[in-house]
Amino acid sequence: MEIVLITGMSGSGKSVALHALEDSGFYCVDNLPPELLMPFAELEQKRNEQRVAIAIDVRSANSLPLMPDQLMKLKSLGFKTSSIFLDASSDTLLRRYSETRRRHPLSGRSESADELALTESIEYEREILSLLREKSHVIDTSFLRAPQLQSYVKSLVNSSSAKMTLVFESFGFKRGIPIDADYVFDVRMLPNPHYENALRPLTGKDEPVQEFLEKYPDVKDMQAQIQAFMNHWLPALEKDHRNYITVAIGCTGGQHRSVYLVEKLSQYFSAQWLTLKRHRELDSK
Repeated sequence: MEIVLITGMSGSGKSVALHALEDSGFYCVDNLPPELLMPFAELEQKRNEQRVAIAIDVRSANSLPLMPDQLMKLKSLGFKTSSIFLDASSDTLLRRYSETRRRHPLSGRSESADELALTESIEYEREILSLLREKSHVIDTSFLRAPQLQSYVKSLVNSSSAKMTLVFESFGFKRGIPIDADYVFDVRMLPNPHYENALRPLTGKDEPVQEFLEKYPDVKDMQAQIQAFMNHWLPALEKDHRNYITVAIGCTGGQHRSVYLVEKLSQYFSAQWLTLKRHRELDSK
């Protein structure tokens, strides 16, 4: 039986992710107390459920420390388990709470929590969930719309296997570094198609932009060096039982150079590894 754990920061989109898995044929349970995970898994196995998704979050704060050991025990019993952690910047979470006027689960029972109390609640939640985050594949939802998040989650579970999955993500530094990245490569020193009027409205997926970039040895050197670095360390990462590795490639706007390299790198590594690709700035338009 396949078990997908959905966890993460309050306000980061866990309900959206759970709905995506429900649409994909998972039997979904929200806010299951961690101490019930083992008996629940055994019950669903007896019922012949093949795919189960469980959302667990800080509402079960007192028993969250049980989760890592329980996930390891499920794996030892033959369950196929994976964990997805949804995260977002603190500014994004503050804005979302302001827009919905909901109270944070850790803010207590007070009807009036000021922004300072909310900020402290968010940082305390990060501390409580830090161990689960380390053991999960992280998705940064700061700039994602609901359909994007649903698409990302579906692609992750559909690609899941015993083999490690590489996620290549392009982004623009002007909107910040993705907080879900395991490795970040800065390619802003490469020639910029933005300054060519004919290329400015295009993206790194378009042939004229690709032809422009491929004229420069620095672009080829950057691609080769990233490939060499990842090729050297991927076997060790797989040996460390990592399910997903996210490699973020950043340029100024996230439209040309980073997109081009993500396309090329994902194509190159797909011959040996399961690969997914994302374009944060392009996908958000």
